[in-house]
Amino acid sequence: MKKLFSEYQLGPISLKNRIVMAPMTRSRCSGNIPGDLVATYYTQRSEAGLIITEGTSPSLHGLGYPRIPGAFTEAQRAGWKNVADAVHRAGSKLFVQLMHTGRVGHPLNLPEGGRVLAPSPIGMSGEMYTDAEGPKPYPIPTQMTEDDILQAIEDFASAAAGLMEQANCDGVELHGANGYLIDQFLNTASNQRTDKWGGSVENRARFALDVTRAAAQRIGASRTGIRLSPYGVFNDMAPDSEMDDLYMYLTAELAKLNITYIHIVDHSSMGAPAPDRSLVDRMRSMFPNTFILSGGYTAERAEEDLQQNKSDLISFGRPFISNPQLPTALKQQTELSQPNFDLLYTPGPKGYTDYPLISAAN
Repeated sequence: MKKLFSEYQLGPISLKNRIVMAPMTRSRCSGNIPGDLVATYYTQRSEAGLIITEGTSPSLHGLGYPRIPGAFTEAQRAGWKNVADAVHRAGSKLFVQLMHTGRVGHPLNLPEGGRVLAPSPIGMSGEMYTDAEGPKPYPIPTQMTEDDILQAIEDFASAAAGLMEQANCDGVELHGANGYLIDQFLNTASNQRTDKWGGSVENRARFALDVTRAAAQRIGASRTGIRLSPYGVFNDMAPDSEMDDLYMYLTAELAKLNITYIHIVDHSSMGAPAPDRSLVDRMRSMFPNTFILSGGYTAERAEEDLQQNKSDLISFGRPFISNPQLPTALKQQTELSQPNFDLLYTPGPKGYTDYPLISAAN
């Protein structure tokens, strides 16, 4: 049997294969609550050994995009329980990705009382889509106070605990990648603070590590993962001369926390710069637990990287959108369908739950 389709033990969690469904924002959560349509979407894709959900905000301040889910109210957690139960019945495991959007947002997308927050008051280029008024320029975010930072750390931990205790999820992934709040503290393009939360490698890593520590203390390190994007440029991130040192330090400290996995983003297949291969290999060698790689994988390249011990699990993103039973498609070596990119973030089932299942198509 190929390694890609073999069972894997992710801490206390048994996975039926090494195929991970990567987190992907789909904007189908009306009122920021995952409903039955969301449960159907993930259930259709439950051939994956592990499903990592779309980015889910731990607080009202992190709902920067339209129609993304939260995990900080009773109704939101009840919605995620419905999703988790459905995925479990279908034989998969579910980690909810906790994503605070930070400066990647607009007030029109936030509920009453929500603020666009960031480490430093540095705005982004371009525009954010809003349901209320269409595309709008990104605002200058409010620089977080010490109290704001400590509250955000508690929000992540509290949301993680709620997802485990009330929503029956298998774990959480902290979104420390792609220019969202945790990454905004890591990166000098968005963090120009001069206090203990900025400047040196250790100070810029402090927020990521404090969030991870707080979540792991609440739900267990074996149920806590993190996604990172070294050398990523999404959402106006930019590499600097200390990038390698930052991620080596961060990896060493995450290893001490004994969290269950590190998940590396590679968007080079979509035209972004690739993460430095030697850095990723060094991070792999330093981290004793599960390592997940992503980025434009075919079944053949996934198998090769698993056999060469470059990774323990492989995550697939966009192929899962239009190929709900992707593991079967990969095993049968059938040609993969392409998603309708015009419908990635639109409301409703079209372009979401209406891609054909293999059993129905054959």
